[in-house]
Amino acid sequence: MNKKAVVVFSGGQDSTTCMFWALKKFDQVEAVTFQYGQRHIAELDCAREICQTLGVPHHELDMSLLNQLAPNALTRNDIEITESEGELPNTFVPGRNLLFLSFAGVLAKQIGAQHLITGVSEADFSGYPDCRDGFMKSLNVTLNLSMDDTFVIHTPLMWLDKSEVWELSDQLDAFEFVKQHTLTCYNGVKGSGCGECPSCVLRQRGLEQYEQKKEAGEVI
Repeated sequence: MNKKAVVVFSGGQDSTTCMFWALKKFDQVEAVTFQYGQRHIAELDCAREICQTLGVPHHELDMSLLNQLAPNALTRNDIEITESEGELPNTFVPGRNLLFLSFAGVLAKQIGAQHLITGVSEADFSGYPDCRDGFMKSLNVTLNLSMDDTFVIHTPLMWLDKSEVWELSDQLDAFEFVKQHTLTCYNGVKGSGCGECPSCVLRQRGLEQYEQKKEAGEVI
């Protein structure tokens, strides 16, 4: 049976690792990227470039309504990115993964794909409720009921911290590609990023931890 998958794709470390994972697992892979008023258009450019390099068909959907409904630090340049202990970071966009995966499901239905892949993680997720395993399982059931179909939502990073995501990319022979060509930085700097925003700090810490493990011979 021909297996076809849709990757929810931002051009960042996590979704690009998921892209390489999907290319190993499925016969056909397509990507969907959402324009929701991100702080930096560079994110969309990066997603396009990666898909073109990998030869993956790429869909872009307009979700700019999110910017209107849920103004936050990821969609407004005039809101400073902050994190307070015990509170959700102000980079949390309410309903984002709910909407993204729902629309990805509609797209999958149209192109004959039954597998959806997203790079959410409960191990390294800043407390975002829409990255949790329970939510993903619930949404999977809802999608199937809503369209009378049998979609499967795959979350290959769900139980991996950032160092383990780097390890997975290495296992997929994608380590250097992910390191050089992805954009994770909240300030729109590709690769190693600005080095200061929370996303860059998390990425760099994970990279250093993985490289230390590799150097110590702790990686199989």
